[in-house]
Amino acid sequence: MPSLQTGYAPNLGVFLKSLKTAPLESSIENLISLLKRRQIRNSRPCAIATAHLLLRVVAKFRWTDIGNLLQRIQEVGQRLVEAQPREMVVGNIVRRVLGMIRDEAKEDRTEDASDSTSTSQLGSPGRERSDSGDLRTEGGVSSFSPLRFATTDASNLSEASGDDIFQGRSPLTSRPPLLTSHTSYAVLNGVPVQQSMFNLLSATPTPSSTPPHSSPSHGKSKITATSLAQRIATSTRDLKAEVISGIEEIIDELDQVDDQIAAYAQEHIHSNEVVLTHSSSLSVQKFLLKAAEKRKFTVIIAESYPNDHEATHAAVIGKVSSNLESDEMSTETFLKPLSAAGITVILMTDATIFAIMSRVNKVILATHAVIASGGLIAAAGARIIAKAAKVHKTPVIVVSGVYKLSPEYPFEFESLIEYGDPGNIIGYGEGALVDHLEVDNPVYDYVPPDLVDLYITNLGAHAPSYLYRIVADHYKPEDINFHKPELQF
Repeated sequence: MPSLQTGYAPNLGVFLKSLKTAPLESSIENLISLLKRRQIRNSRPCAIATAHLLLRVVAKFRWTDIGNLLQRIQEVGQRLVEAQPREMVVGNIVRRVLGMIRDEAKEDRTEDASDSTSTSQLGSPGRERSDSGDLRTEGGVSSFSPLRFATTDASNLSEASGDDIFQGRSPLTSRPPLLTSHTSYAVLNGVPVQQSMFNLLSATPTPSSTPPHSSPSHGKSKITATSLAQRIATSTRDLKAEVISGIEEIIDELDQVDDQIAAYAQEHIHSNEVVLTHSSSLSVQKFLLKAAEKRKFTVIIAESYPNDHEATHAAVIGKVSSNLESDEMSTETFLKPLSAAGITVILMTDATIFAIMSRVNKVILATHAVIASGGLIAAAGARIIAKAAKVHKTPVIVVSGVYKLSPEYPFEFESLIEYGDPGNIIGYGEGALVDHLEVDNPVYDYVPPDLVDLYITNLGAHAPSYLYRIVADHYKPEDINFHKPELQF
C-alpha cells in the first residue's frame, strides 16, 4: 500500500528533496501550501525555496520566445506572493530572476547584432578610388551597377561625350571602363553600354549574376525555415543555460551572504564594548563571532518573549532543538555558543531594555525585511529597542542581506505585521480570563528609518537614505509590480 505522505513536504529540507522527483506543478502547489501553513517561514528558508523552485521552472519550461518565459515566471511568482504576502523575500527573488532574464536576453540580442554587423562588413567589399579617379573595389573590379542609370537614353549619352560645365568632363566619365556581370541585364533592357570584350562575353545572363531589383548576397548563406529553426533552438538553449547559471548564482549568494556580512564585523565592533542584540538571528550570530576572533566585548541579548525566547535561550547555551529547522538558526549551520568564543553574554528580559540602554555602546539588530524607504520589519520588540537607543543616543546597526531589501513601499505598514498565536501569552486553560480579554501577539514590528543609523549588507555599509540606489541596481522598474497586473504599465 503506497504511503499517504507521498509528495508531502512538511519543511524546507523535505521540499528541496521532493523537487528532484515530484512533477513541476505538484512542487508549485507544495510550496504554496507550505507558505500558507507557515511550515516554511522566515526570510532565508523562503528565499531558498523560491530560488530552487524557479530554477526548476526554467529548466522544465519549453520556450522559444523570452516573453513566454517571463510570463511563466511572473505567473508562478504571483501565486507564491498571494500565498504569503508578508514574506517579502519571495517577491524579491522573483524580481531578481526576472531582471536577470531581461539582462541576459538584452546581452544576447546585443551579441547577435554585433555578429550580424561584423558579417555584413566582411561580406561587403570596400570601395576605393584609383589614382586616375575611377571608382574601383579593393579587388580591382568596379562595383558600379547600371541599374541606377536605367532611365538614361542614347541622346543623353551622346551629349555627355562632349565638353560641359564640369571642365570638359561629363559626370558619366567617372564610370569604370569595365563593368561587372550585372551589366548583362542592362543590355537586355535596351540600355546602351560601352562596347568592350568584357561586355560581349557577359551579355548572356549567368547563374552568378544578380537579377534585377535585388542586391548581391555578399557571401551570405540562404536562410531557410530549417536553418532559422535550428538557430532559434540553439539560441534558446544557450540563453536557458545562462538563466539557469544566473539562478544558481543567486542560490550561492543566499548561502554566502552571512559570511560576507560578517567580514565587516571587526570594523564596527571594538574591544571592551557593550553590544545589545535581539532574538536569535544567524546573521547576528556570525557577525558577533567574527568580531570575537580579535576583540573582547560583552553582548546583552534580549530574549524576545513570547515568540522567539526559546530559540534565544538555545542560542545562548549553544543548543538548538530540532523543531527550529525552518527558522533562521538551524542545527546544520549553527556555529558555537558566543560564550565559547570568549564573549561575555548576558541574557535579559525585554522589560529591562530601557534601563540597561545607558550602558550600551551600540545596538545590532537582525531584520525580516527591509523597505526601500529605509524602514525594516524585524522581530517583535525591535521597535522598543530602537526607540530606547534613540533616546540614549546609541547607534543602531542593522545587518541584512541584499535579498531582504524590497522595492515595495506599502502605504499601510500595519499590513506587514503578522500576528501569532495568542495562546503563547495566555493559555486557553485560563478560560475565565480569556473570555474577558482580547490578546494580540504581533510576531513582527515595523521600525521607521529615522531610528536606524546604519545598514550592513553583503555589499558593505550603507545609510538608510542610500538604499534606494541598491534597489535600482537589483530590480527592474517593470518588475516591481509583477504580482499586481492592474498596476503595470
